Amino acid sequence: MARGPQPSRRDRLTYVLDRLAGIVRPRVTVAESPPGAVLREVDVEVPMRDGVVLRVNLHRPPGDEPLPAIMSAHPYGKDALPRRTRRGRWRVSPQYRGFRQPRPVAFSPLTGWEAPDPAWWVARGYAVVNCDLRGCGTSDGTGDLLTTQEGEDYHDLIEWAAAQPWCTGKVGLLGVSYLAISQYEAAATRPPHLAAICPWEGFSDPYRDLMRPGGTREDGFIRVWSRGMRKWRLAGDVRAGQVAHELCDDWWRERTPRLERIEAPMLVCASFSDHNLHSHGSFRAFEQVGSSQKWLYTHRGGKWATFYSEDALAAQLRFFDRFLEGAENGLDDEPPVRLEVRSDRDTVAEVRHEPEWPLRGTRWTELSLSADGRLVADAGDATAGAVGFDTRSGCATFCWTFPERTELSGPMALRLEVSLQHGGDADLHVRVQKLRGGHAVPFEGSYGYGLDGVTTGWLRLSQRELDAARSRPFEPVHSHRRHLPLAAGEVGPVEIALMPSATLFEVGEQLALEVHGRWPKPRNPLTGQFPAWYERRPRTACTLHCGGDHDARLLVPAIPPARG
Repeated sequence: MARGPQPSRRDRLTYVLDRLAGIVRPRVTVAESPPGAVLREVDVEVPMRDGVVLRVNLHRPPGDEPLPAIMSAHPYGKDALPRRTRRGRWRVSPQYRGFRQPRPVAFSPLTGWEAPDPAWWVARGYAVVNCDLRGCGTSDGTGDLLTTQEGEDYHDLIEWAAAQPWCTGKVGLLGVSYLAISQYEAAATRPPHLAAICPWEGFSDPYRDLMRPGGTREDGFIRVWSRGMRKWRLAGDVRAGQVAHELCDDWWRERTPRLERIEAPMLVCASFSDHNLHSHGSFRAFEQVGSSQKWLYTHRGGKWATFYSEDALAAQLRFFDRFLEGAENGLDDEPPVRLEVRSDRDTVAEVRHEPEWPLRGTRWTELSLSADGRLVADAGDATAGAVGFDTRSGCATFCWTFPERTELSGPMALRLEVSLQHGGDADLHVRVQKLRGGHAVPFEGSYGYGLDGVTTGWLRLSQRELDAARSRPFEPVHSHRRHLPLAAGEVGPVEIALMPSATLFEVGEQLALEVHGRWPKPRNPLTGQFPAWYERRPRTACTLHCGGDHDARLLVPAIPPARG
């Protein structure tokens, strides 16, 4: 099977029609706040420790009462706001047209791309500060994205805001994607007046999470994103660095935040629908930050629709009220993990709170790969043999049928024994899908892609060496320090981490494990996960060795029925 199981024709047609409607008229509502409700100061100058001036926009309610501040800092331009056309309609960021919105999004015309809505927060007693990072927008200097310099600048912005007469001295950080990523390095510098952070879907290791997951090179989103950054004054090109640095060297380590140094209370959003960008890094942040007060908000909806939704805003407000206002609202007594389990893209099976992640009491279950295309619970039942496929156009598929209603919530891990026809190197792209009636059940994915599978993983075979100190049975972590190509005829063991997910399977539904030699999803922007694809590797014949003496298995996180 070349592409693996696909959604039904009806699902694909409905998706395309919905996608076309969203391109013609994005599902975004821009609503003016009442006149005089928000006082706005534009291009307020903030000097950094080295004398370079950054500029911010300040929003607050009328009056002189000091307020806690909500801050975001990013390279997208603080003044890139919705604007009215001559016909009286609102023109919003083009991303809302290019990326599908599964649900309506609403905010005020003061709201920048992926930033908190100033009108909403001001109405609830907060000042809102939107900052241009160094070299970007109206700020001076030359920027260097994702570096410690950026973290130091953000530190100075926080301390400046805390010292202003309109501020109570408490500052919280909030925002999506880059506006989340920038919070980690800033918080790691431990600004004295940083009271709390809320990184809403942001990767925490650029090498492993986005640019070279499993050592494979992402050649879609990062190329488009870097091109958009060329309009600013930046010291380097992130895309050029990604291409030049194949292994995880000092260039990457300088751009990886020190999570263990973060002590501020944190509410982190980690979605199951952003596997190609932020999911893994958000879960990593929750597990590794040094703060003893941390909460995890999970979902599998659309990124922007969720961030501005009533439920998410209520969670953000409750968090900031607790740590910026000192409200006794019961947050400290609530289990820290909000878990959203789905049975398909549009159906939430359950939302509940859990005490930890990965979930306590998880039954880590091994399903062995059988050469006849099955996944089996008993390794002795696996048929011994070899399963081959062409890395350019083929894939190997293995299926398991659920004998009982089962929830799988957590990361998965795949162990394979692999050989290549002539040795050398290859990329493996792994996908797990849910099948119902023989068709793939669609789930929400990265960049607004609505035909995604359950979970995904990647590995460049020559970078299969594990970091033993960081690896766990359910999460293999690779060192990415050297290349170890396979010799001709060599059968090499490889372990591949698959991103976290939370999915309910009914009796008779199937789990399909697919192993590809290239990016398995179509590139068509109407039906595929555009603009996400990966470096095209030379074609070769890949063989998976299963059963008998070969240890090939998928580890899945089954949740006991009393919990799931």
